[in-house]
Amino acid sequence: MQRPVPAVDYRRLRLNNINSPEFRHLWLLLYWPIYGLAFLFMERFYPVSSYHVMHCALDDLIPFCEWFLIPYLFWFLFTVGILLYTLAYDTDVFRKFMRFVIITYSFSIFMYFIFPTCQELRPTVFTRDNLFTRFLKWFYALDTNTNVFPSVHVIGSLGIMFAGWQSKGLQHPAWKAGFFVVAMLIILSTMFIKQHSVLDVTGGILVSIIAYPFCFGRFSSKKRS
Repeated sequence: MQRPVPAVDYRRLRLNNINSPEFRHLWLLLYWPIYGLAFLFMERFYPVSSYHVMHCALDDLIPFCEWFLIPYLFWFLFTVGILLYTLAYDTDVFRKFMRFVIITYSFSIFMYFIFPTCQELRPTVFTRDNLFTRFLKWFYALDTNTNVFPSVHVIGSLGIMFAGWQSKGLQHPAWKAGFFVVAMLIILSTMFIKQHSVLDVTGGILVSIIAYPFCFGRFSSKKRS
C-alpha cells in the first residue's frame, strides 16, 4: 500500500493566508469549542424542570459489561484520528466530515433544548471490582445522565466511518471493514456500559442516515464534467 501524499503543506500557513482556498477549511475546527461550550451550558447551567426518561424493554435485556469501556473511550481517539488524517491527506473529506458534525451535533443540541432527556440505566452497585468498574464509578460521577437523545457517540462514530470509507487513502477493504467494526463496537458500548438507551442509539442512527446524503452522498456537492 502506497503512502498517501499530503494534501496541504501546512508549513506555508500564516495568519495573512488562512483565508486562502488552501487553508480556509481550518476555520471549521472552531466548531469543536463552540459545541463544547454549548454542551457544557446544557449540562451544567440550563435550567430544566423535568426530563423525559429514555427507556425501552430492550434496555433490560442488555447486560452491563464494563469491558465495553474500552471501545467507548476509544471513540475520542477515533475522532481525533480521522480529523488529523483528513486534515493531512484528504481535505475534501475533512470538509464533508465537519459538515456532518456541524449539522448533526447542532441538531442534537437543539433536541436537548426542546426535548430534555435522561436515562436511569446505570448500575448502583457493581458486582465486580476491577480497574474498569472503578473508572466507571468516577466517570458516572463526572458525567451526568442527561442530554442523551440522540446519542452523539453514535452519530460521531458513524460520521467517522463514512469519512473513512470515502477517504482516498483508505479504500482497501481491510480499512473499510476496520472502520465498520470499530464504529459498531463503539455503538454497542454505549448500551453495555449503560450510558445510553436503545432509543438514544436508534435516534443517533436515524439522524446520521438523514444527514448522510447532504454531507457525504449525492447532495453533498455538485460534480462538474
